[in-house]
Amino acid sequence: MAYESVDKLQNALGEKVFHYTQDRKKAAGRALGTMVEIITYYLLKTWKFNNSTSIERGLVEYGNEEILHNVEYSLHPIINEYEIKFPNDGNSITATKILKELEKEVNISRFEKKNNNLLDKHNILRNACTIGESKDSFLLTSFKSFKQQGHELFVFEQMQKPYAVFECKRVGVEEGNKKGPQTIEKAKQGAYVARTASSLQKIRTDTGEKYGIIYRSDNKPYIKPYIELMEEIIYSDKSEFLKKFILTVGVVSNHGNWFTAENHNKELKVLAQSYDWLIFLTDNGLAQFIDELLLNPVHDYIKVQEAFKNSYTADKKRNVFTKVKMDFEADMVLRKYFSDKLNEIENWFNVIAPDGKTITELKNELIELRSKNWKEIL
Repeated sequence: MAYESVDKLQNALGEKVFHYTQDRKKAAGRALGTMVEIITYYLLKTWKFNNSTSIERGLVEYGNEEILHNVEYSLHPIINEYEIKFPNDGNSITATKILKELEKEVNISRFEKKNNNLLDKHNILRNACTIGESKDSFLLTSFKSFKQQGHELFVFEQMQKPYAVFECKRVGVEEGNKKGPQTIEKAKQGAYVARTASSLQKIRTDTGEKYGIIYRSDNKPYIKPYIELMEEIIYSDKSEFLKKFILTVGVVSNHGNWFTAENHNKELKVLAQSYDWLIFLTDNGLAQFIDELLLNPVHDYIKVQEAFKNSYTADKKRNVFTKVKMDFEADMVLRKYFSDKLNEIENWFNVIAPDGKTITELKNELIELRSKNWKEIL
């Protein structure tokens, strides 16, 4: 790692980028949290889940639909997909324009239009851009290709019910403190959502073994060791198992708070027993991302550095470096960076739970869930 620790890296970011702020280290810490979210999102994109992904979508609790939780990323079944050509006239690409073009091919009267721009006049891309919503589904759009003579766009219809969710958790440590005051509370919040999202529920025996319970269509419980039952559900085609099942994935980063290499503390244990999968973005991985793209980029990566700096200067006009809004040229560079270095980037992550699993197995489970015949299951 180019820096002795992520704490040193955070200080370097504070000095080089956030020197104008009252608390430069805290500002750098917030930016680190955004980077964890961006890394997670572009990993999903590179795994070819771009069209399945929604951002900050509301998730209802299993068996208690009065309570709704926003989750960072949710992966949804795609039930319809369209391709449309769009003129490159230099103007914003708005939901209104896309829907007008789309309605030449299909009936979209059941969708309520959303006022989002896929690409605005400042060349800012909206990731997971929702352009319409119906009772049971969403219409989203993304670029298939971007050309001088005209663009090709994907428009895809996602079912409202997701098959997987991802949440990122990071809490910074203020100078002089051993741990952040809200660390355990944030862990508990994430754990609560993870434990209430899916029809697959967790129970424990007197000896501490973790079992899973899911209810069949006749309302009879089906109980097995948790990981065994989770795998059975994922690789089955039974509607009674899959209908309300959601795979929950937590992405955590450390930097002095969640745990050390020698000690998994209370916060991490809370998360590890709550999410189906808990993966850890290593200090080396985060440091490589920051060093190669933000602090010391080669020429090919300059657009990412520019987008980052334009979002975090004292006189910034808008933030163009978030999971939702990204400078268009920076997005192209990030997609190429992740595609070129995918094997290396996958090694940025350690799997905390389930014990003994690999990130490749997580990817395979997501691919398996995506491949289901969700129209028939739901």
